[in-house]
Amino acid sequence: MSLDLLEAIRINLLAPPALFFALGVAAALVRSDLKFPEALYTAMTIYLLVAIGFKGGVSMEEAGLGVVWLPALAALTLGALIPLWTYPVLRHLGKLPAVDAASAAAHYGSVSAVTFTVAVNFLRDAGQPFEPYAAAFLAVMESPAIIVGIIMGKIAVRQKGSLRSSLRHALHEAIFGRSVLLLVGSLAIGFLCGKRGMEATAGFFVTPFQGILALFLLELGTVAGRRLGELRTVGLFLLAFGVLMPVIHAMVGLALGAAVGLSMGGATLLAVLAASASYIAAPAAMRLSLSEANPTLSLTSALAITFPFNVILGIPMYFAAARWWFGG
Repeated sequence: MSLDLLEAIRINLLAPPALFFALGVAAALVRSDLKFPEALYTAMTIYLLVAIGFKGGVSMEEAGLGVVWLPALAALTLGALIPLWTYPVLRHLGKLPAVDAASAAAHYGSVSAVTFTVAVNFLRDAGQPFEPYAAAFLAVMESPAIIVGIIMGKIAVRQKGSLRSSLRHALHEAIFGRSVLLLVGSLAIGFLCGKRGMEATAGFFVTPFQGILALFLLELGTVAGRRLGELRTVGLFLLAFGVLMPVIHAMVGLALGAAVGLSMGGATLLAVLAASASYIAAPAAMRLSLSEANPTLSLTSALAITFPFNVILGIPMYFAAARWWFGG
């Protein structure tokens, strides 16, 4: 590894989010009784989604829709396409049942808001500028993959009369589910309020953000640590898949970001989103519309394999690849 990549990994590993996540994993491994109340976990989730969306909306207003629309459309298209090539890999190489392959493909096409936030912090610590409206990519990428995954899953199980009903549930979850509603709604509010709205709410949406993110990752670390034992269940294939597929997706996202004119930092964030996997919105949607799918396969792969890989090693790797791509 180059010195630049090693330095990027050092920056990431010594950042508070990564260290608190490691503390949570350690607490789970030693069987500590550390556990956040469910209500607090939900409240932190709501806070992070609203803060990310609001700040992204303000940035969109400052940049103007004429600048934002093309990168946002590219991000949306990428989110919809990822499940289409992920599904055959899981189905034919991994030998997963069709409905499980569709569910896992939806998880990997959808995105992780926390991984995105860790990447934003990493770029700031590294002194790398990026488009401040990049949170819009997060908002538009979460839903398409869920819809595509449910369509593929329902076609696979071939339940007569269930496709239309499942699509209706999928569209409702994709548009009005908690995570999407909060992201898109707060994005719109931030866009309408603009800079004046940010100045009025900075004491709540900006100042406490880093501390709440650290606590959230501490809780996620305990969850991931408790699922490490399930790696025996998901097998070696999903272990390799959970590491290699995000790298491939990141390179696609990086190339697409460069093609639509994003800066090196913005292309890195699009690469991170493409590499991430959902463990909040997608599991809820799959439980509702694809109840036949085994949640252990997709959730363990997304949360216990891909999420730690991205947070610890993936983000600095994608940034190093972006520096090479842009000649930095």
